[in-house]
Amino acid sequence: MQTTATEQPLLVTMGDPAGIGPEIVLRALMREDAPAALVLGCPQALRRAAALLGELTWPIAQLASPADLALCPPRCIPVWAPPGLPTGLEALTWGQIDARAGQAAALCIEAAVRLLQQGLGRAIVTAPIHKEALSAAGVPYPGHTEMLQALAAPQGGEPPPVRMMLANEELKVVLVTIHMALRRALEVLDFEGVLSTLRIAHRAAAAWGQATPRIAVAGLNPHAGEGGLFGDEELRFIAPAVQAAREEGIDARGPFAPDTVFMRARHAPPRHPGEFDLVVAMTHDHGLIPVKYLGVEQGVNVTLGLPFVRTSPDHGTAFDIAGRGVADDASLRAALRMALALSGGPVAAAGAA
Repeated sequence: MQTTATEQPLLVTMGDPAGIGPEIVLRALMREDAPAALVLGCPQALRRAAALLGELTWPIAQLASPADLALCPPRCIPVWAPPGLPTGLEALTWGQIDARAGQAAALCIEAAVRLLQQGLGRAIVTAPIHKEALSAAGVPYPGHTEMLQALAAPQGGEPPPVRMMLANEELKVVLVTIHMALRRALEVLDFEGVLSTLRIAHRAAAAWGQATPRIAVAGLNPHAGEGGLFGDEELRFIAPAVQAAREEGIDARGPFAPDTVFMRARHAPPRHPGEFDLVVAMTHDHGLIPVKYLGVEQGVNVTLGLPFVRTSPDHGTAFDIAGRGVADDASLRAALRMALALSGGPVAAAGAA
């Protein structure tokens, strides 16, 4: 019998094996209410992480093939090692950059996309990777977003336009530019970039039940330029992009002063219902600082614009605490819940507590 997309497992990548990724993956999935999932990673590295938990842990079930998932008994963690993983990952020094770790992380991401494209998963949830380890391994992408965009490109075709959204229960922020130097971000910002971001955000909102989201656009300059006194980007292309989006039926508003728009959008009922459902911000730190200030433990990174659902926790590899057994898996559990919700599944089944 052919299974539907919502009956397929979440595909969870282990992240950088020298960081907290393997530990939080195990913590999140060793729960009675954890969603059906297949972990892509090194079984030995995950067993090393399991030894950190200091509690009765579930066994690691090493699969010869993703198809063997159906044979796994309850209360175990199914793990499939993609071909070509470097050896010795279980002996890496905790908290240190290593090219082998970067290579392994990239291979797991690539394998997860292939499985999803073959209909063998419902969504991808990625544990943290380290950008310097990726670079040391010769991976030509600075992070998950750019790598997934390239992998999602049709054969011989252009990669889809994507945007990064960081979200928690109080605030959702979509970025026009992401992993680049601030000076470079200022150079590439333009009318088409802002309008494309508004279109992508508007379309994506339907996945979580908001067909007509209220989208606030944060200005780039102090006071949103103050009529051109503090910069003219708002006048030259941000406001025109907002107007163009409105003419397409998108409920976009702004640009608003970036130092106050996030407070206005924060949804914390009953005392503070948000004025907006989403905020579009021009640069990486402009948009992510407000979300992270509210707490990384519930933050989720979502890549909008891909032909599949991808989420990840709102933190990095935490090399400073790797190997100590103290990593918090709350953000990863939030990423599992959002992956289920965006791919049409029951949110409550992903470990809400």
